[in-house]
Order: sequence, then structure tokens, then C-alpha cells
Amino acid sequence: MSDCDVWYHLFPLGFLEAEEANPDPGGEHRAVTHRLPALVGWLDYLVGLGVTGVLLGPVFESETHGYDTVDPLRVDRRLGDEADLVALFEECHRRSLKVGLDAVLHHVGRRHPHFQDVLARGEQSAFRDWFEIDFGRPGHDGFAYTNFEGHGQLVKLNHANPLVLDWAVDFANYWTQRGVDAYRLDAAYALPVDFVAAFAERVRAARPDLFLVGEVIHGDYSQIAQDARLESVTQYELWKAMWSSLNDGNFFELAHALERQAGFCERFTPWTFVGNHDTTRIATRLDDKRHLDLALALLFTLPGVPAVYAGDEQAARGRKFDRPGGDARIRRPPPEAPGQLSGERLASYLRHQELIAARRQRPWLAEGEVRVVGLENRLMTYEVRNDGASVFVALSTEDHPVSLQLPPGLNHAAGHGDSHLPPHGWGVWASE
Repeated sequence: MSDCDVWYHLFPLGFLEAEEANPDPGGEHRAVTHRLPALVGWLDYLVGLGVTGVLLGPVFESETHGYDTVDPLRVDRRLGDEADLVALFEECHRRSLKVGLDAVLHHVGRRHPHFQDVLARGEQSAFRDWFEIDFGRPGHDGFAYTNFEGHGQLVKLNHANPLVLDWAVDFANYWTQRGVDAYRLDAAYALPVDFVAAFAERVRAARPDLFLVGEVIHGDYSQIAQDARLESVTQYELWKAMWSSLNDGNFFELAHALERQAGFCERFTPWTFVGNHDTTRIATRLDDKRHLDLALALLFTLPGVPAVYAGDEQAARGRKFDRPGGDARIRRPPPEAPGQLSGERLASYLRHQELIAARRQRPWLAEGEVRVVGLENRLMTYEVRNDGASVFVALSTEDHPVSLQLPPGLNHAAGHGDSHLPPHGWGVWASE
């Protein structure tokens, strides 16, 4: 991973408007729809935005949303085939864009052939030890099995079985050999850390610079990252504090999160974001649309590995609902195609472009040390320093102008350019 990496995270099944359900998951009669080549038409747009990598959500053969995997060595027929995916990798690399994939190692879909064999043969199945099954306890299928967080369609793997680890490593190595640079480990917080650590050791034996980020929603981020040997984990604490503090006019919450962020950065590099495929869009979440720029200033000046969720760069709207299919609105394609942006959508794209450029000019920000300088309910200033270089950031949700005391020797880098912030204003200044 490079210090100046900025990722673009997209959910292919939604971005490419695929059908909600796979008509024949795992079957032999594969009617393939070649949607993946359409992503190539977005790559120059992403280069112009300034990102350095593309993280793809689930792309492998599955039943519905991609996380109910049926075959991780075959591309989902709703998206295309292996040739389409490898061609996309090559087009990304031709533009110096890295490629990351979702690795779903905690569970599989019910239509996975190993679980289908268990359903057919019961205790006589050669794959009975691949899953956490209690044949002595009644269940819908004649026995009970462990699933993922109450979702019966997602069958938990038995990570104590060494064959499961071999399967996970073989999957990762297969796609790494075809050009993958990174994996996002789905539901890493639910995976045994010794399993993830063994996986990380073995896949890095084949590709030492392979970047691994774990999805960690709750738990001890630092301990999980360290014990599981992950370079990064998702920083949900910071995500929540950013939009919540802006909505509530309470920068004290954010200050606490920044103190926590500083501690995390001493042990790993957090994956930072203002939205992803599981969260309400930031432009919807914020009560005041003027605060969108403030959230972006945070994302691109704080230490970590920042990621832009597809469509957020166009200020896309969408709310996540806690119901089946409740993710649909946040997984749609960006509102406008490349070359067609105007108005609010163009302004948001240009703001992202400006801040990403400012960050990439200062790659040391990824591992900088953050310190809150001034703190009021609705006004905050902080600085990020590293080896004598510094960035100073001011954020205001006040309804009136505010005056700042800027440190000497700084130059304007983004946002408002002088020490007098307008209502709901922000600015970034840097020492170089």
C-alpha cells in the first residue's frame, strides 16, 4: 500500500443494475450477462477524480446480494465471466489503479455445493465438518446449523477445519494471480483472529505486498488488527462521530473520536469513510447540506486510508432501511454518467477532486499525528503533523462568521482561504 492511496468503493451488482436474484446460482446452464465491461467506461472518470484504487464489492457467483456465495472461483453470471473481470483488472492497472475485491470467508450461501451435499446426505456427507452443524438438534432442514447474524441463507463455515482455511487461501491466491492487489475481509469482526492471521500469512507468501482490510463494526479495533495481521480495519467509530457531531452541533464527540483515531494510528492504519454499501448516504444523513464539505475535509485530512463510496462524489442521496432489500437505494449507480455532471453534482465532484489532490500532495497525512487545537460545541480546529510538516483544519457549524487564529507560516490548501470563516465554513492550510 502507498501512503497516498485513496480508494473508490463500488458495489457492482447495484452499480451495474443487475437483477436482484441469480436465476440459476451454481447451475450449469449459464446465461451470462456481460455487465462488467461497462465499468471500464468509468475508469478515466475515476483517474480524473484522483483515486488510486478501486474496491469492488462481491463479484462472485451468488444467490442474491453477493454475500451468499455459491462459487468464489466463478464470476456472477449477472455481471459477466472471468475474462470480463480480468480485463477490468488489466484496464485498471493500465491506468495505475489498484484493484481490491471482497473476500467473504465467514459464510456461504445455502446453494453452495458443499452445503447442498450436506442437505442431501446429512451426517454421511463428506462436507459435514465444513459447517457448524448440530445433527442432534431439530431444524428447518432436519438439523440445526449456525448462520450469520440470524440470516438463514448465510451458512457459517467451520473455521476450525483446516480444509476451510485451504479453501480460503486457494480462492485468494487464484484471483491474486489474475491481478488483485487487495482484499476486504467481509465480517472480519466475526472471524476467528487465528484463522485470519493464518490466512494473511499464507496469502502474503504468494504476494508480500497484498493489502488486507477487515470489516470491523465493533470490538477492539487495534487488537483485532494486530492479532489478525491486518494492515487496516474499517473505522466505524470515526464515521459515526463525523456525521453525528455535524448534525448535533457537538464537536466534543468528534474530538473524542479523533483522540481514539490517534491511538489507533499508532498500531495500524484505519480505513476511513463517510459512506459505504451498508450505510445511509452521507448527503442524506447530514441534516444541513452545507456540512457535506466539512465531512469531506475530515475524510481527506485525517490519518488513515480514505475511501469514497461510489456516488458520494456526486452528492448522491439514498437511505438504508432495516428490512430485506433495504440496501437497494444506497447501491444504485451514481446519478450521472461521466461527462454529464452539472450543478450540485459537478460541484461535489470538484470538491472531492480538490481535497483528494491536496491529500495526495501530502502522502505523509496517512500516518500523521492528529491533535485538536481549539474546541467549542460548533467550532473546531485541529492539526495533523508528521516530521515537521503540518496541516491545519478549521470547521464551523455556527450560523455566524467566526475569526480564527491561524498558525504562522501556513499556506491555503483548500476551502475558505482566510482567517474569517463564513457561517458553516471550513478551511485547510498547510506548511508546504
